[in-house]
Amino acid sequence: MAHTLVIVESPTKAKTIRGFLPKDFRVEASMGHVRDLPNNASEIPAAQKGEKWANLGVNTANDFEPLYVVPKDKKKVVKELKDALKGADRLLLATDEDREGESISWHLLQLLGPKVPVQRMVFHEITKEAIGRALASPRDLDMQLVHAQETRRILDRLVGYTLSPLLWKKVAWGLSAGRVQSVAVRLLVQRERARRAFRSGTYWDLKARLEQEGTLFDAKLTHVKGERIAGGSDFDENTGGLKAGSKVRLLEESEARSLRQAVEAALWRVAAVEEKPTVRRPVPPFTTSTLQQEANRKLRLSARETMRAAQSLYERGYITYMRTDSVHLSDQALQASRACVSEKYGKEYLSPSPRQFTTRARNAQEAHEAIRPAGESFRTPAETGLDGRDLALYDLIWKRTVASQMADAKLTMLAVDLEAADATFRASGKRIDFPGFFRAYVEGSDDPDAALEGQEVLLPSLAVGDGPACREVEALGHTTQPPARYSEAALVKMLEKEGIGRPSTYASIIGTIVDRGYATLQNNSLTPSFTAFAVTALLEEHFPDLVDTGFTARMENTLDEISHGKVQWLPYLEGFYKGDQGLEIQVQQREGDIDPGASRTVSLEGLPCVVRIGRFGAYLEKKRVADDGTEELIKATLPQEITPADLDADKAELILRQKAEGPESLGEDPETGDAVYLLFGQYGPYVQRGQVSDENPKPRRASLPKGVNPEDLSLEDALGLLRLPRLLGEHPEGGRIEAGLGRFGPYVVHHKGKGEKDYRSLKADDDVLAVGLSRALELLAQPKRGRGGRTALKDLGTPEGAEEAIQLFDGPYGLYVKQGKVNASLPEGTTAETLTLEQAQELLAAKAATAKGKGRTGAKKATSGTRKAAATKPAASTARKPPATTKTGRLRASAVRVIKAADS
Repeated sequence: MAHTLVIVESPTKAKTIRGFLPKDFRVEASMGHVRDLPNNASEIPAAQKGEKWANLGVNTANDFEPLYVVPKDKKKVVKELKDALKGADRLLLATDEDREGESISWHLLQLLGPKVPVQRMVFHEITKEAIGRALASPRDLDMQLVHAQETRRILDRLVGYTLSPLLWKKVAWGLSAGRVQSVAVRLLVQRERARRAFRSGTYWDLKARLEQEGTLFDAKLTHVKGERIAGGSDFDENTGGLKAGSKVRLLEESEARSLRQAVEAALWRVAAVEEKPTVRRPVPPFTTSTLQQEANRKLRLSARETMRAAQSLYERGYITYMRTDSVHLSDQALQASRACVSEKYGKEYLSPSPRQFTTRARNAQEAHEAIRPAGESFRTPAETGLDGRDLALYDLIWKRTVASQMADAKLTMLAVDLEAADATFRASGKRIDFPGFFRAYVEGSDDPDAALEGQEVLLPSLAVGDGPACREVEALGHTTQPPARYSEAALVKMLEKEGIGRPSTYASIIGTIVDRGYATLQNNSLTPSFTAFAVTALLEEHFPDLVDTGFTARMENTLDEISHGKVQWLPYLEGFYKGDQGLEIQVQQREGDIDPGASRTVSLEGLPCVVRIGRFGAYLEKKRVADDGTEELIKATLPQEITPADLDADKAELILRQKAEGPESLGEDPETGDAVYLLFGQYGPYVQRGQVSDENPKPRRASLPKGVNPEDLSLEDALGLLRLPRLLGEHPEGGRIEAGLGRFGPYVVHHKGKGEKDYRSLKADDDVLAVGLSRALELLAQPKRGRGGRTALKDLGTPEGAEEAIQLFDGPYGLYVKQGKVNASLPEGTTAETLTLEQAQELLAAKAATAKGKGRTGAKKATSGTRKAAATKPAASTARKPPATTKTGRLRASAVRVIKAADS
């Protein structure tokens, strides 16, 4: 029976859309991209293996012809789609309506080669009404979007695959460079340099506790003898002193304490009272970028976690499309939002008229709506049936959307100046006269009601001439703080502000930066590594344009112009890569000039040594004169916990001295008589009993738990760590319970017998040297958590013949399955709802095989298999012209012919 075939990207999207389509429609999923540039040498077809450009995947000598291949894990998908097309009388490509979605549809069209009518079906939300509208108005493939995405993909490949091998040779193996990634890393490095250069300043002021008619309030010192006193913003970050030309008075501690005594004894008088009405307007509904920022601030979600959760909500029909730069709301959304306001908060909380916002982001591209709840009426968070992260994110989106149609908040800012002796103080307050949209949403706050209380700072009724009573005055010392490191939210905001990259790619960019060792993410702060310093310095010196924010933003703007047909892609690529100033020539000319020794050296001021990048990380290097008068070179590994901004001369000297002279003993172990030492290694400080010798090649060692200061470590604590694990007692169900310290920190473990062990990590407040049996039993009774402290989403069961169950987790980089020590990420398109035990077994088996490594034989087999596939499936491995060259015009024309022939 003939049917209409609809192809979408994921099984979840397919499942949702299927319920809104006629019965003679069949929906299949492409599982994301079905074709791409080769990812490694094994994917290069036999016919192209000998070509110089093959590893690049782009034939730069032939109009930048890309080499497209079908990855091994997509061959089955392509076959299934071809089989589904055989009985179809129409093909609807229903991938997302952005560059990436348009590109997926174009690749599907090229691979499937349909002989039936083909059209694009586009929608921004998956509801019955939206799908009905999409069916009624299909369109042709937008080749300008395809051109733009392909140019972007080729450009990224040219930058990455040209510069990365250079970094392998000159800095360290396994590093990568990227068009947007390298600029983002530089932003992190620049902030860390600023932290290193920062010099703190100190200043003092006074804080008074006053009372008027039984009401207490605070006031802060602002002037002494009419001269403003210095605050944190008056200091020069590079000197620690006041900025040049500052007309302020810097209070020293002694002066502040003397002034405190004077004002405590003086009479206080109100000199001025000011009330200033002000209005706060709601912020626009979410775009991709602002959603990532706010989810990071409020929910502590990474950009990747936010986008995965948002995609899941979209594909299940809860929100509109989550990759957008637009803050526009449709008429349908405006009506739904305003209905929510009237029902939940009352008509007085509605804005006088529907409120629309203007997109201000640089290079804004998407034409559709802001991210909002889906449908003609919005389900409240409680009505969705969602839970966990999905519920939290939907709640955030619902509140932000509804708040955008609420009335302005009306406030009165209060300021009272008070005089005592020669000093002037100011008391500041804020009164909320009408909360307006604050009732639904306060940016950066989890609880709007609590935020309202926290925002309001009331003052007693005061008039000029009143004399409040002074109850207490404090002299407070302050130290200026270095500029804060970027959080994920702050980095996303900066990238968008500078017009660098696309918001839809920020999640993967930040993930790559962390995965490649350019930064670590701790306490929601991105800290660049010494490797990031070395790579950034090399690129700044030899390829400054590629890490310049202005140059990268202009490149982004050109790519957007290509999508609008204003710029031709081929001349742009030619100019960027070829010619005297092209990237290819620049790399060839400068490679010989780059000294690997210099490139692996990180120059940091104020150190008695240099930092170098080695095969196993960063280390210190210093020349010194030995006792016999000869010069020797000392090298000492830098602990990973020491950041570039925190490395100072004292820390460097301590690490080098320990390496040269050996560590100082903390004392002796009374049980063995061996000395106990504190040492510093690549993974941080640790204690060791005895020294390495022929008789004792591996002395007992123990790492210091996180948060323990090496300078505060006592001999007693060191001995306790060295004697771990320690027995806590017996479990009621049998088997001993111990406390220990492992690779992932302190833990308790229940030995169940026959080699089976049940572990739980200790919490931040627990002390591994003091935790008792009752606390251990309490922890062991809690549900077992996965990596990153995550509770399993689903227990898929224990395969036949296996001892351990397979569990499903949601990590920072998406869904993954775990059995024992083996983890495997779920492929794109696979969801928690569709995953089966058998699929999980296959994923884990493949991951285990990959981890073991196949050696040279495996590589040969992979190549052979690829050649065989290339011979039998030419469409999957033949180089294709980009769709905008003269020759590509044939592809474009053929695609159009398929559509037009079908229409006729």
